[in-house]
Amino acid sequence: MVFSSLLFIYIFLPVNLLCYAVISDIKKKNICLLIFSLLFYAWTSPKYLLVMMSMALINYLGALGVKKYKDIGKSGYVLAADIAASLCILAFFKYLGFICEISKFITGVPKIIPQVVLPVGISFYTFQLISYVVDVYRGEVEAEQKYWKVLLYAALFHQCIAGPIVRYKDIADDLKERKTGIDDMNDGISRFTVGLAKKTLLANTCASIVNSVLPESLSQISNASVLGSWFGMLLYALQIYLDFSAYSDMAIGLGKMTGFHYKENFNYPYAADSITDFWRKWHISLGTFFRDYLYIPLGGNRKGLPRQLFNILVVWMLTGIWHGAGWNFLFWGLWFAFFLILEKLFLGDILESVPKVFGRIYTLAVVLISWVFFALESPGEILAYLQAMFGMNGIGPVNSLAMFLCNEYLVLLVIALVACLPLGSRLVHALKSSKTGPAMALYRLGEKVIPAVLLLLSVAYIVDASYNPFLYFRF
Repeated sequence: MVFSSLLFIYIFLPVNLLCYAVISDIKKKNICLLIFSLLFYAWTSPKYLLVMMSMALINYLGALGVKKYKDIGKSGYVLAADIAASLCILAFFKYLGFICEISKFITGVPKIIPQVVLPVGISFYTFQLISYVVDVYRGEVEAEQKYWKVLLYAALFHQCIAGPIVRYKDIADDLKERKTGIDDMNDGISRFTVGLAKKTLLANTCASIVNSVLPESLSQISNASVLGSWFGMLLYALQIYLDFSAYSDMAIGLGKMTGFHYKENFNYPYAADSITDFWRKWHISLGTFFRDYLYIPLGGNRKGLPRQLFNILVVWMLTGIWHGAGWNFLFWGLWFAFFLILEKLFLGDILESVPKVFGRIYTLAVVLISWVFFALESPGEILAYLQAMFGMNGIGPVNSLAMFLCNEYLVLLVIALVACLPLGSRLVHALKSSKTGPAMALYRLGEKVIPAVLLLLSVAYIVDASYNPFLYFRF
């Protein structure tokens, strides 16, 4: 089940909100949410619900073990065992084939690569549960005594499939006591409809064009011009941002409807003026997870520059592998590590001394090149596409196909770019904070009309479209 489906919008969500509204006791509200969350997850992956429940049980027991053995100094062993067990389960489902490929590469002995289906959302809820046990170990939260509450934390249908990665300490108070006022409900509905429109009207439209623009073979890549290849990757960049941020918007909106307050996961990353700044604004929950649970424990920037650069390399190798079991994702992580290290050494100082526009152009170029590793998987295709982007395939800067694509999709490109930049939010903020009558009236009108219009347009698109899962479902 996906958020951008008629089943979810007109049946699952209304029934869930109705059942939730008629219950007054917080414990019963939580049980209601748990039932709906398990139903949501099991809708398309019933057998993998057992994986999630088992993972929640392991970390529930791990947290209790950490608490039990803390006084005798053995809680660290329990924590290590818990993390190892969680990562082994994740590795089995997500990295078994990749591990076999690495073994074959090292030994030269052919391996039979097993076909294991990846449970939806396993990367997200695994990290959430690990963060919970680590926070118990650090004394930042109390170990939950009831298993079903840990399962609810892992399974909340708002965000269990594709994030944001929510830490237990951020919603611990909400799990114990929460209220949903009219303002929260209105804000939640507005945020959900904005995300729905971003997904259905923009991300899906970009996706349909990307599928026709990006070459499907090496021979087609070799015929791409510089302009055409950059244009295709720009569309892919818009698609992946609009798709993923749309899911986060909807998750945050759904949370508000039931009293949960999830943190922001994106802050207009394509307006960043450095790669360091980009990763402060892109997939914030993943970046802060690796910072707090890996980079800082490794020593962060406290043990000298060489150690700091090593820590960056390790973190970004693992960030790449987290996204997928393939060499392309490893190279994607190393690509960002390279520029982050350069910015630590000298490039960051240079970027601070020049006008912001140069930093933004540099950042966008680096990011667009990085998405080549996402869009294409084979090393041959990646290399050929990079050659096309820099005119090394003999085609030249522009051809008739590139001009046709730019002319045909220019309007969509402009609309999508505006949606990726903070122009709209600044306008809304200006109207909301204005004390003039016309501005306040315009804000109030837009507050009521725009969500309704976006919902109407989105539903019209969904009725005419086929199944459209989110890109990050595969991570």
